[in-house]
Amino acid sequence: MGKVVKFNSIVQSIGKFNVKDRILLIPEMNRIGSHLLAAVFRSFGINALVMETYKGLDLGKEYTSGKECFPCQITTGDILYFLKKEKERLKDRFDPERYVYFMPESNGPCRFGMYNKFQKIVLSSFPEFKDIKIATLSTSDGYSLDGLIEKERVKDLRKVSYWSIVIGDILDRLLWRIRPYEKEEGMADNFIEDAMHRMEDAFERYGKKKDLERIMDQLDQIIMEAREIIDPSVPEKPKIGIVGEIYVRCHVYANQHIIKLIEKYGGEAVNASVSEWINYTTYDRLRDAKIGFRMSLKLWRIKKLKEYIKEIMHYRSELFYQEWMQDKIYKRARSIIDIKEDHKIGHLEEILKKEKIFSFDTGTEACLSIPSVINYIKEGFDGVVNVYPFTCMPSTITSAVIRPIVSKLRIPYLDAPYDASVQPGRESAVRTFMYQAWQHFKKRSRH
Repeated sequence: MGKVVKFNSIVQSIGKFNVKDRILLIPEMNRIGSHLLAAVFRSFGINALVMETYKGLDLGKEYTSGKECFPCQITTGDILYFLKKEKERLKDRFDPERYVYFMPESNGPCRFGMYNKFQKIVLSSFPEFKDIKIATLSTSDGYSLDGLIEKERVKDLRKVSYWSIVIGDILDRLLWRIRPYEKEEGMADNFIEDAMHRMEDAFERYGKKKDLERIMDQLDQIIMEAREIIDPSVPEKPKIGIVGEIYVRCHVYANQHIIKLIEKYGGEAVNASVSEWINYTTYDRLRDAKIGFRMSLKLWRIKKLKEYIKEIMHYRSELFYQEWMQDKIYKRARSIIDIKEDHKIGHLEEILKKEKIFSFDTGTEACLSIPSVINYIKEGFDGVVNVYPFTCMPSTITSAVIRPIVSKLRIPYLDAPYDASVQPGRESAVRTFMYQAWQHFKKRSRH
């Protein structure tokens, strides 16, 4: 009988650790959302900071094989770059046990579920970094924050964290709404950067108090000021919807500023939100609980039935709160400026059921991207871009399923896979795509 070998480094160093009196290192995916989330953590007494991103890409490539997807290379480089710089700064005072690296995960088959395990192996190869722990949240429990702080504060931290994610999405959509129509080049970017810091301050001050009204007052003021950046003489532009893998479509360096490139050639883009993924994980856990309940009922497993009833009630209330709060914040923002509202995950599943082209049972981000493309088309968008890491399975599935549909409907569509290379034909592909979007826009306008 063979021996079972347990890799204690991973077992003992990855999980839900209490981060009190530690420095929580947050990788930057979506710039605004990451900084607002860190501000919420600080409000609750967690010393959180967002690491600089993309400066350590060479390190990331050095310690990966190339078989990993692009976000793994970026985040590996980010943590190594930060720790090396921190060790140089502190010298003998550097203590690896002061830091906790924050790297959530998801269920398979996406490779994202293996990032923290792989990165722990990489960190353990450095004697000076081997004691660094990795705090992780998982889609398996809807990204529950249990274990990060005291139990009695977990619920409040989760609520305010969700607010920060939704408001981060709104600031992004505000940027994409005003930048194509700005009076002077650069005004929108400078304004939103300042707005992010103002919202950080609001979350840090009022997050722990759960004072949403004071936080929303700051957001209202920002949106009203943003309207002044729009030049009313600039005519309407073609609207481009973006779907794809969450990290690359949100990380402007990873996608080589594709939204700015779309704007350069005359488009107005809307990216899928971050809160969409959070809502999906809760929705998916609710679906799993319902499936488990039906199976237990069929087999008459009373104990399991009670467990699934409890899970159904928990995740149903979580989803209700998330969608209710999202609607409340968007409604207030949209009363000031016409940004695109977000959709319900249940609506996306209904689209798939009606079209009979994919199933939520399969899982992965393709469940969101495929119906979102169809939703963009129904809402009158003039083109759709699928942004993802090179070799990403869910996004490749999205492309395979959606291409015949957009071709039949004669809607411009572009696959935009990315890795660390800069492809010489990328800009010409976007330029060609935008020419087609302009033709669609003119035709739609005539009708």
